[in-house]
Amino acid sequence: MVSGTVENLSCGVDEAGRGPVIGPMVVSIVCGDPDDFRRMGARDSKALSPQARERLYGKIIENSRFHMIRIISASELNALMDRINLNQIEEQAYSGLISESPFGCEHYVDSFDVDENRLSRKLSEMTGRKVVCRHRADSLYPAVSAASILSKVTRDREIEKLSERYGNLGSGYPADPVTREFILASLRQGKDISGITRTHWKTFKDLLKESRSTKLF
Repeated sequence: MVSGTVENLSCGVDEAGRGPVIGPMVVSIVCGDPDDFRRMGARDSKALSPQARERLYGKIIENSRFHMIRIISASELNALMDRINLNQIEEQAYSGLISESPFGCEHYVDSFDVDENRLSRKLSEMTGRKVVCRHRADSLYPAVSAASILSKVTRDREIEKLSERYGNLGSGYPADPVTREFILASLRQGKDISGITRTHWKTFKDLLKESRSTKLF
């Protein structure tokens, strides 16, 4: 049963997958009663096990007053980064979700800008809502914690789908040796992985150079 009046509602926005070289970035917004999210155990998704995140995912969906999830694929990120940077991509995604929110309450955002106040002003201007951006907001505001869980679970599911299609590609993060080996092996074999790999990332460019130099020998 969804509880909460407009007076004690808050909305949170957070992403998963900003840094990986493989797979999508996922941005989610969740609006609801912070006490409900707190009671169910919502907190920063990185502090929860995959099993706990999956369990909470359904509870958050059931108990939220509003939620929306935006999946930005690697190919879409590649196209966007031909003309704008990653922060600008996130600004567009976050402002789009916040603008869809039916509530006039405060909207809390896990800040991706080093300057929290600058991002707060920018998103408030873009959306006409009161937006509060804070670093580690996923640990400070239950609604942001809930949004971080939706984003993380959704990205994990998308990575699982990609693994079923392309084989073991690891977590998708640049430091993951499985991910690096997957990219390098694919490039050496001449496979087109541009649809799932972020080609603007330095990791991809470095591995592309390595694959080409290897072929010379």
